[in-house]
Amino acid sequence: MKQSIIKLFTVCLGVVFAMGCAKEPSFNYPEGTVGSSKIVYFPSVQITGDRLIIMDQGGTYTDPGVEAKLNGQDVQYTTTGTVDPATPGIYDLVYSASSPDGYSASDWRTVVVMSSGTQIETNDFSGTYKRHNPDNGVASTWTKTGRGVYNVDNPGGAAVGAGFVVVAVNYEGDKIAIPHQQAFDPSINGLNTISSNSEQYNKGDAPINYQWALTAGGYGTQLRFFVKQ
Repeated sequence: MKQSIIKLFTVCLGVVFAMGCAKEPSFNYPEGTVGSSKIVYFPSVQITGDRLIIMDQGGTYTDPGVEAKLNGQDVQYTTTGTVDPATPGIYDLVYSASSPDGYSASDWRTVVVMSSGTQIETNDFSGTYKRHNPDNGVASTWTKTGRGVYNVDNPGGAAVGAGFVVVAVNYEGDKIAIPHQQAFDPSINGLNTISSNSEQYNKGDAPINYQWALTAGGYGTQLRFFVKQ
């Protein structure tokens, strides 16, 4: 019995000694890792200045730039697209940054160059228009706010589109467009991103009419026709 107690004591003492001599775990991992796992940082890109810039033809465009970050540090970014201040039109710019691990982020801005001609100044497209097809009778209202610039309420002529007010431009001659922008859309109670394509304004027709297709959340890609009231 005495020998058994001595043996048990010896074993316990050995375990305690081994535990006391065990190496403390190290948390001094190489930079960018936690144990065997690698820390991944994602870039962020945020424009500075306005998302929609409207300028006159012949002016000087200075891009406000963006804040591009990776792990809290400034990183280089690339810009896709250019602006020609001498040529009326709508110019889309995309700013992108990436990480060494291949992750990327981007943001965008739209610049409208307005014609220096007198036509967009004398044009007045203000008024109420009704969508002709397929939702006959749904109204869209244009309000002129500046030289060739309009606020358009319900640009899609949608049954639930009232209160969705966007900026449209008559940037040259009778050319119209909704430049790429964000605007509050009551139907979703938040910002909606919208732009137009396939635009045509026919002020010489009787009645005056126009058409465009929209790229926006909740809207189809069909061509929409409107007739002035």
